Amino acid sequence: MNTSSPAPRALRIVLIGYRGSGKTSVARPLAEKLGAPWFDADQELQRTAGKTIAQIFADDGEPAFRHLEEAAITRLLQHDPPLVLALGGGAVMRESTRQRLREAALVVWLKASAGRLYERITADAATQANRPPLTAHGGLAEIEQLLAQREPIYQAVSHFAVDAEDRTPSEIADAIFARLPAAAGESRQP
Repeated sequence: MNTSSPAPRALRIVLIGYRGSGKTSVARPLAEKLGAPWFDADQELQRTAGKTIAQIFADDGEPAFRHLEEAAITRLLQHDPPLVLALGGGAVMRESTRQRLREAALVVWLKASAGRLYERITADAATQANRPPLTAHGGLAEIEQLLAQREPIYQAVSHFAVDAEDRTPSEIADAIFARLPAAAGESRQP
């Protein structure tokens, strides 16, 4: 176990979780608390690709999207700390990306129920327009199916989880900030 505890300002903090968990909304207030820049990996990917995520999926398929996503994350993790980075919901699906995260950042999982995620996703027109369905089911059934696959991965990659169910982005940022000194010295369980 690592007993030294670097100050929160020396951290790269990566926010993971399912689409609609609030990663981008939380990144801004958390970065303000840290006096750090923040980035959204999906926005960076779309900027460099010159396409929306939905267009990338339609034109090139999911494997090509995951390759572009990993490249964007790799570039963003090269920024000197402090840094707050919000990832797409499926960014942790590649082992090579998970390895990069483990080596370079403190990873925080924003956790919410399938029902809450569904409410948030359907209320956000930008999410509907820019993000493709990921299964044949769509809707709540898709969220439940993908959460069943992804939650064990989110848990394994993260240093800790924060309940994002019924909190505002600012409240979630406060909860993360309160855990940073302790979490910086924690080691991940094998």
